[in-house]
Amino acid sequence: MLTTAQAHDAILEAIPRFDVESVSIDSALGRVICQSVQAERDQPPFDRVMMDGIAISSTKFEQGQRRFAIQSMQAAGDCVQQLEPGNCIEIMTGAALPEGADCIIPVERIAVHDNVAEIESGYRAEAGQFIHPRGSDHAKGTELLHVGTRISPMDIAIITSCGLTEVSVGHMPAIRVISTGNELVAAGEPIAPQQIRLSNGPAIIAMLVQHGYDDCRHDHLVDDPKLLERRLRKHLDEADVLILSGGVSMGKADYIPQVLGDLGVRVVFHKISQRPGKPMWFGIGPEDQPVFALPGNPVSTLICCRQYVIPALNAASGGLAKNPEFATLTTDVTFEPRLTCFLPVKLVSNAAGQQLAMPVHTNTSGDFAALTGTAGYVELALDTSRFPTGTAVPLHRWHLF
Repeated sequence: MLTTAQAHDAILEAIPRFDVESVSIDSALGRVICQSVQAERDQPPFDRVMMDGIAISSTKFEQGQRRFAIQSMQAAGDCVQQLEPGNCIEIMTGAALPEGADCIIPVERIAVHDNVAEIESGYRAEAGQFIHPRGSDHAKGTELLHVGTRISPMDIAIITSCGLTEVSVGHMPAIRVISTGNELVAAGEPIAPQQIRLSNGPAIIAMLVQHGYDDCRHDHLVDDPKLLERRLRKHLDEADVLILSGGVSMGKADYIPQVLGDLGVRVVFHKISQRPGKPMWFGIGPEDQPVFALPGNPVSTLICCRQYVIPALNAASGGLAKNPEFATLTTDVTFEPRLTCFLPVKLVSNAAGQQLAMPVHTNTSGDFAALTGTAGYVELALDTSRFPTGTAVPLHRWHLF
């Protein structure tokens, strides 16, 4: 049985990289960029005026001149004008600095009478003030976005500022989410006392969509080996990734491992030394499709999906791994089994700026209602059983990025 770290590494080693595709900027948000993005021009591309006011020569100011005839006005986007000696140009924020000017006097510091701007008494001015020099943010050709960056709204601004209308990103995989079990009944359908509502499939899809993977379809299959084989073969033919929920434990009706093997899916591992989620299964299909078979209990399903499926999809898309995050326990925790414990938590912070994890104990791995309001879960190592208040432990947020 693998440790959690070994399972994570085994998945990343086995999972193939998705292809690269070109998409418009309108479709790029949340995708992993697969090309370097360099600055099209210096930024700013000209000496940019930072205040409304007048543009003057600081030399004239140093010589004692305080009254300047207004020769013209220059707004943002206007062609650059030539400042005539001893004059000023009315200037707007964002405009290019006029030729011959090297100082901006804010509009609040001047009075205008008869087309002459007079600087208030006692005001001190110097060369370069309120001017954003050309190239001071970055020079033309500077790499602004690295390969593997997941595109944010701020990155969209960067990409468009570089003049790009399309960008290369990791392929959006077609994902099939399959819930298994005779006992499952979808919301809105009549339900018998011995049955339960189907919730894992919609929750998995919601987590996938939250992380940017929206090409998802759901299927519910009863525990019939022939039906499972027929439907899973179809899903393997049509999808890039399969995510199953249920049917992977040791019961007589847990057919999934055998059926997947019969379909040519190579098992990479079955079972991880963790709670919840110990029975998890992972394999690679005959066409290199990653196949994740998650335990059927809802808490186990959600934790395994976040802990293994989401990071694997991110890596296959070309995304960079997230830096580790930690939180401090607010209470003592004891966990006796020699297993890694994934414990749901709510997060608060104190005046010292510490991130504090408040454990939320579920009654069983089926108690998914207890997860509402949690930020994620902490990882308690299997090599110890007691975790005192104040212990710093790895934190995994439900939303990876």
